[in-house]
Amino acid sequence: MRCPYCQGLDTRVVDSRLVGEGEQVRRRRQCSACGERFTTHEGPDLVMPRVVKSDGRREPFDEQKLRLGFRRALEKRPVATEALEAALRRICKRLSALGEREVAAAAIGEHVMEELRGLDEVAYVRFASVYRRFEDVGAFREVIEGLEQSQRGEQ
Repeated sequence: MRCPYCQGLDTRVVDSRLVGEGEQVRRRRQCSACGERFTTHEGPDLVMPRVVKSDGRREPFDEQKLRLGFRRALEKRPVATEALEAALRRICKRLSALGEREVAAAAIGEHVMEELRGLDEVAYVRFASVYRRFEDVGAFREVIEGLEQSQRGEQ
């Protein structure tokens, strides 16, 4: 591992710990040349399917794009970063477990909505309004009534 400070190639691991529900290893390293310490994170390199957009275009799966969509929906909402990251990991795990070469963007959107519904209902409605392209108040009403019905069913 190259040192980010002096670009030296001789670094040693000082400490290793599991993070992210055991799905990642955090390593504390020290450079033999300059003595600086830095942290690296090691995780599995999952083979993700290509995303088929609604217009037929195909593009590589982009976790950052998914994270940005979550963050927009969760803006100014009381949801911990750890909960957001856990939701992202669950979606990525589901997509890689499919074993498919391609997945429809709509399927990813449904996974996002499912996760947001569990995290924050306001964020869920925000995302649904953009994702499903609500054009009138009636569409909002339907989603909110669906949420209210599911809450009554849980009580």
